[in-house]
Amino acid sequence: MRTQDAADYFGSKKKLAEALHIQPSAVTQWGEEVPWARQYQIEVLTSGALKAGPPPKTAMDDAQ
Repeated sequence: MRTQDAADYFGSKKKLAEALHIQPSAVTQWGEEVPWARQYQIEVLTSGALKAGPPPKTAMDDAQ
């Protein structure tokens, strides 16, 4: 999920931060992609209008 798409849905990065109960500066630190755990939270908040992507690969995935 792109940060800009989430911000557009909520109206701004500030409003996105308010919806997530975090500081706006945290949103600006995300870069282009929303962190995966936040993606899931946004998916729930938007009733699925925005969808979380697949979870990121971990070192454990590579070990299997």
